[in-house]
Parts: sequence; structure tokens; C-alpha cells
Amino acid sequence: MENRPLGKADVVFRIREDGELLGTLTVSNGSIVWFPKNRRAGHKMGWEKFDRIMSEHATRFERR
Repeated sequence: MENRPLGKADVVFRIREDGELLGTLTVSNGSIVWFPKNRRAGHKMGWEKFDRIMSEHATRFERR
């Protein structure tokens, strides 16, 4: 796995499934923001809460 430190600008991912845009995920040093498609307002979450939610609710199937 390659480490890439975040700079001053957010990293933006356009998330697609079967070619259809689901939304946009914006990653910054302090938080992540999910913008569902065709929405201007996003859902913002800090990293500690994201870690807690993933630990409690995500299924485990990936290995590094």
C-alpha cells in the first residue's frame, strides 16, 4: 500500500457502480464528505467517527 499525504487541496473521488454515478467522496485532513449525485449539500464526517462506524458496521473481507 502506498501512503499519500494530503496536501492543502481535498482529494475528490467520483464513485460509480455499473457505469452510473452514485456520488462524490471528498477526502481532506480533517474529514470526509459524501455528496450524493445531483445534490449540492454533502454529508460530512470526522475521521474518528468514520473509524468507529466502519469498525462497528462494515463487513471484514479485505486483507492488506
